Amino acid sequence: MKFKLQSDYKPTGDQPQAIEQLYSGLVEGAENQTLLGITGSGKTFTVANVIEKIQRPTLVLSHNKTLAAQLYEEFKKFFPNNAVEYFVSYYDYYQPEAYLPTTNTYIEKDLSINDEIEKLRISATSSLLSGRKDVIVVSSVSCLYGIGNPEDFKSNVIDLKKGQIISRNVLLRKFVNSLYSRNEVEFNRGNFRVKGETIDIFPAYADIAYRIGFWDDEIEDLESFDPITGDFIESFENLKIYPANIFVTDPNRVHDAVKDIQLDLGEHLAYLKDIGKHLEAKRLDERVTFDVEMIKEMGYCPGIENYSRYFDGRPAGSRPFCLIDYFPDNFLTVIDESHVTIPQIRAMYGGDNSRKTNLVDYGFRLPAAIDNRPLKFEEFEDVTNDKIYISATPADYELEKSEGVIVEQIIRPTGIPDPIIDVRPSLNQIDDLLEEINIRIEKNERILVTTLTKRMAEELNKFMLNKDINCRYIHSDVDTLERIEIMEQLRSGLIDMIIGVNLLREGLDLPQVSLVAILDADKEGFLRTTRSLTQTAGRAARNVNGYVIMYADRVTKAMQETIDATNRRRSIQLEYNRVNNIIPKQVVRTGKASLTSSDSDYESGDLAMASEPSADYSTNKDSLIASLTVKMKRASKNEEYLLAAQYRDEIMKLKNKK
Repeated sequence: MKFKLQSDYKPTGDQPQAIEQLYSGLVEGAENQTLLGITGSGKTFTVANVIEKIQRPTLVLSHNKTLAAQLYEEFKKFFPNNAVEYFVSYYDYYQPEAYLPTTNTYIEKDLSINDEIEKLRISATSSLLSGRKDVIVVSSVSCLYGIGNPEDFKSNVIDLKKGQIISRNVLLRKFVNSLYSRNEVEFNRGNFRVKGETIDIFPAYADIAYRIGFWDDEIEDLESFDPITGDFIESFENLKIYPANIFVTDPNRVHDAVKDIQLDLGEHLAYLKDIGKHLEAKRLDERVTFDVEMIKEMGYCPGIENYSRYFDGRPAGSRPFCLIDYFPDNFLTVIDESHVTIPQIRAMYGGDNSRKTNLVDYGFRLPAAIDNRPLKFEEFEDVTNDKIYISATPADYELEKSEGVIVEQIIRPTGIPDPIIDVRPSLNQIDDLLEEINIRIEKNERILVTTLTKRMAEELNKFMLNKDINCRYIHSDVDTLERIEIMEQLRSGLIDMIIGVNLLREGLDLPQVSLVAILDADKEGFLRTTRSLTQTAGRAARNVNGYVIMYADRVTKAMQETIDATNRRRSIQLEYNRVNNIIPKQVVRTGKASLTSSDSDYESGDLAMASEPSADYSTNKDSLIASLTVKMKRASKNEEYLLAAQYRDEIMKLKNKK
């Protein structure tokens, strides 16, 4: 299929010229372009139009999961009939393996994997290898970390068709080689079950299951069905089953990999003994020998990713395979909020290498562990060709790469000007802020407050809750799906305010926010630079009543530059509005953002958002409780007991709310 953009809007303001300039640059072979687009100017819509015109698979790279989720939802709406995928780290919690020489402390790896995000990651790789050209993958920098060899992934794709002659047992072995598990009790993603001449398989990347019916050694039926209800959905002539894990490998390589591991172990043990590290040698020998035995017997071992080079067949020092290797050669890379994303990419390798070097030096891992790493920045530049950098405040790198050619987009189609910025003294700043918050709540508007530390965000949240302000905090310790849920609660009116540190800066689409308060705006540092202040102030630029308060005892250079630039853009927008007779209009997005492709209305992200609250929360409370009760009963009926309990808890909160 071709990319087909669907939207009720047409490009206006600066968008038409921005679209044409970016498209022309791609056609003419410009490898690097920068779109300087201010908050609310419709940068995502501009990029969507460019993708439709250029018709190339696209990687959209974001610097955090929350913004990636927002972009994913936006692109899904623009391209409902195309493959829009989501690829971020699937860890809700991750403590990497490490060794601290100064305290002689070994820290074992600990993690918690989010099954829903794992499903979306596998879906992304499956779409890229399916041969489709209409694929957009919205990703965090997780796409630069090592995953399985795309050739191995592709070789383990199982092609089925009606009338195909294949032994049932041969097919079952193929499923096992593709990392599916047989389970006759619980039928979950990544499992298959067998009943006589029928095989049911639940792909790891889908919300539907497939039934394969045999007549002797011939495939007689290929059908899809609802894995919860068992209801028939449709029949197929052909079917592809993609592997259940990104880290699938060719079974024939396991023997060679074990042999190479043992050879390298012998060489490194000799080296450690030669330099007098006998304790480290003994430690390494015991660990690797145990791992090898597990791999021989089970096919895996804890920390098997540290041996990925052997299974991939890569030489020492070579870069790992990553998601980018799954893209065709002509793909387009869009780097959102590039002034933050590029430095993040640049810094990833150094931290990982330092940690792995300690593990190798002290006998916890073979040197091959160092080759299980993210891409170096130079490698990232090599594997990505045509790039579009997007930022309201592009850094020197983007400007240099684009050779000073900047595509500007500073006029908002909505006519909303940049917010007014007010500087107020920090003395009694919390009391003053509380008064401003109450004014916005009375108008059914939302508030963002940025602090310098996570501790301050949490303490301020407690204080505001004691003052009956319905608020929540958000920072890096809050897991991915909870962050998304908090954002949706703010949009829908279930909460009035979010308090955060750094995650509230770039790109978040919250048009309901009319007030942004920046505490300690004069405390110079990373979070209070001109770029940071500009981005933070931009969170109020999507609301017609946008207002920014900087609490400070002096006006720093960064503050003044932010104020001057904001006033300049505000005057340009107001003049455009006057000339074109435009009255600023508020655009408020409604509806729940979901990270699932399912149409089910009782997914886990659906809590407390069963219906859109009205401006008068109290009048909507009973209907919201009734809707959640229906969902609770439905979840219970489908044996989703944990989900039902969550709905129950949400209902109790609403009932206790005055």
